[in-house]
Amino acid sequence: MTETAATPTRAGDTTVQIPVSGMTCAACSSRVQRTLLRQPGVADAAVNLMMGTASVTFDPGVTGPAALVEVISDIGYPAELPQPELDPFVEQESRDRAQAAEYKALRRRAVVSLVAGVFAMVITMPLMGSHSMPVGATQMDPFMERVMGALTPWLRMAAPWLYAIPAAAITWVLLLTSLATMMWAGRHFYVRAWTAFRHRAADMNTLIAVGTLAAFTYSVAATVRPAFFVAHGVAPDVYYEAVVLIIALILVGNTFEARAKQETSGALRALAQLQRPTARVARPTDSGDVIDVELPVAQVRSGDLVLVRPGERVPVDGVIIEGSSDVDESMLTGESMPVFKAAQDSVIGGTMNGRGAFRLRATTIGARSVLANIVMLMRDAQSTRAPIQALADTISGVFVPVILMLSIATFVVWFVAMHTHDHGAAESTVRAFSAMVAVLIIACPCAMGLAVPTAVMVATGRGASLGLLIKGGEALQRAGSVTTIVLDKTGTVTEGRPTVTDVEMAHGATMARDEMLRLVASLESLSEHPLASAIVRYADGLGLPVVAVQQFNAHVGRGASGVVGEQSVAVGNAAMMAELHVDIAALTATADALAAMARTPMFVVIAERAVAVIAVADPVRATSEDAIARMRALGLEVVLLTGDHQHTAEAVAAAIGVDRVVAGVLPEGKVAEIVRLQAAGRIVAMVGDGVNDAPALAQANVGIAIGSGTDVAQQAADLVLMRADLHGVADAITLSRAAMRTMTQNLFWAFAYNVICVPIAAGVLFPAFGVLLSPILASAAMALSSVSVVGNSLRLRRFRAASTTPTSRRSATDLPRPAASAPRTRPSAA
Repeated sequence: MTETAATPTRAGDTTVQIPVSGMTCAACSSRVQRTLLRQPGVADAAVNLMMGTASVTFDPGVTGPAALVEVISDIGYPAELPQPELDPFVEQESRDRAQAAEYKALRRRAVVSLVAGVFAMVITMPLMGSHSMPVGATQMDPFMERVMGALTPWLRMAAPWLYAIPAAAITWVLLLTSLATMMWAGRHFYVRAWTAFRHRAADMNTLIAVGTLAAFTYSVAATVRPAFFVAHGVAPDVYYEAVVLIIALILVGNTFEARAKQETSGALRALAQLQRPTARVARPTDSGDVIDVELPVAQVRSGDLVLVRPGERVPVDGVIIEGSSDVDESMLTGESMPVFKAAQDSVIGGTMNGRGAFRLRATTIGARSVLANIVMLMRDAQSTRAPIQALADTISGVFVPVILMLSIATFVVWFVAMHTHDHGAAESTVRAFSAMVAVLIIACPCAMGLAVPTAVMVATGRGASLGLLIKGGEALQRAGSVTTIVLDKTGTVTEGRPTVTDVEMAHGATMARDEMLRLVASLESLSEHPLASAIVRYADGLGLPVVAVQQFNAHVGRGASGVVGEQSVAVGNAAMMAELHVDIAALTATADALAAMARTPMFVVIAERAVAVIAVADPVRATSEDAIARMRALGLEVVLLTGDHQHTAEAVAAAIGVDRVVAGVLPEGKVAEIVRLQAAGRIVAMVGDGVNDAPALAQANVGIAIGSGTDVAQQAADLVLMRADLHGVADAITLSRAAMRTMTQNLFWAFAYNVICVPIAAGVLFPAFGVLLSPILASAAMALSSVSVVGNSLRLRRFRAASTTPTSRRSATDLPRPAASAPRTRPSAA
């Protein structure tokens, strides 16, 4: 925004979504936004024309939702207090009903006014030439003149009685018809225009109201005092049919627009409809038995046991405790293949069960469920603005006043020019009047207001259906300009399910292998790192019990240390060993050999002596190599950034086709590397899944979190991949670029429409080519411009994601894989 700068967002600020109605064009939304930004305590405001919402970030100590709603209502746009506790599914259902009601009301008014317009046009035909005026003394609407001239002979044959009706009677019938149309079908145009006028503003309604009222007023004067016109050499022609048809055609355009709005939010509506209304919940009876009872899903509580039968949708999030089945998660993750689920596996409410049956224990329900969070995330994302919208907002802020001045200038220039060329006052007045009305009607900024929000809504909706949750228009736009992709390794490029592959005892070690593993597993049981979990699972498989740990210390990005029983124990990488001043020279060669096989070596220190190396391998995702090849084909540089051993990282990078590796870095080192890339002029997208990736995700221009990762990573990211597959990154970049092309096309045509059509409506082509745009054609062109912008955006619904089936011959499966049997123990290489 150039007119009003937003205050920087402060800690403690609150963001609220305020429903706003009555906005019909970019000038409306821009005006609401500027008004909000001028309020004390408001840090930021984004008004979405398509969604009918104002997203406002404010200091609750200075202002509040009630004050903001009052400010919006005061400038003529009805606003409501937000309902933060409203269930997202109920909210979406309410929005769907409101959109459907708006569409039906517009359709009804459009149909009636269109019928009235045809009626007005037909009964206007007998008025042609009915006035006794010199030839050339008057010139009616050129479009209507041609149409009626062609139809008059047919109408004379079909309804000769019509030509027997006095002209005065016909004009009075036309007056009543147009007045009824204006007061019923077009009433909201005049009410909103008057409201804007009272607040010293102008919008689309102003242009429509001024144009049609000018034509209507001229026609009423010609109807009431025709003798006055004749006495001054001007034929008392009327424009009633133009008034009715202009309103009708604008309403037709608004109807198509409302229908298109429903289609743009189709993905959001489809997600909300995934929630099953009822669930079969185990409930005790008075006799002490337990039976399954069909209950509304709103009555399900966390911990309830829920039965899911074959072919049913899973009603709530939960963990399977009995049974198994294949579950189709495609609507949420974009993954087309059903996923096998058994005991202890998590399932998501809204997914489709296959042929099996299972019972789950409900975990998160209602507004906290995965599906509800996705719906809320999409709703918030579709309410945000892409930065490119600022251009349309800036122009819309001055557009309507400029058009009003241009229309007046058009009238003056036409009148003076025609008088200069010896045309009579009648023809000069009618020509100038017609051109002025055409300029007012055709220059509607609706298309500019719809150009960006429609593309954002359709793109984010399409992304959600592909398992890509894009957090708003700004993230969508930034993703398209990314030049460098930085990938975390564990859980991003790899499966994130590491397994112990090797246990190498140091030469001369006196401690038994199982005792060493018991101590290490006890220590690692307090760590959340995937490598630590692998060691704990391995020890548990060997039946080694863990014991209490004292003085546990997590060395971020390095390892862990503590006291287990009477022994001091430390497990970590070479950097940690150097930090602890432990000599690992006897195990270095073994660790390097394991790392060269894409295994992560960890040194074990007990009683301040290095006693073993434990190697863990994390399988590379089968789709990673093909996905990275797609990124490179898009012209993106790909960097592997990891805290793992250099040799391990290089082995993984070689297998997946990444040339540049930055290994052995801590979380702050990841941030520093991204800052370095940004300083070199790169637009960086960081892809990660862990807590240690969150700072880097926040620092990157675009943070992309793997959906299977931690909540912290997903909170810090701009985009979340619901399926753990790097193809989603390439899909997101491709979708973003397609959306940006669509936004650019929309804005170009919205601007070009006015740049081309306003001068034509003003009559610049008339001197050379005799082309003069009728006000009726102007209204049709205006309606078509808005519909075309929405239609262009809807093409994004056909965006297709690439196949995620690996096709390359050198697959990531060529890397060493964890053995099915217990890891072998070899003599140390030292």
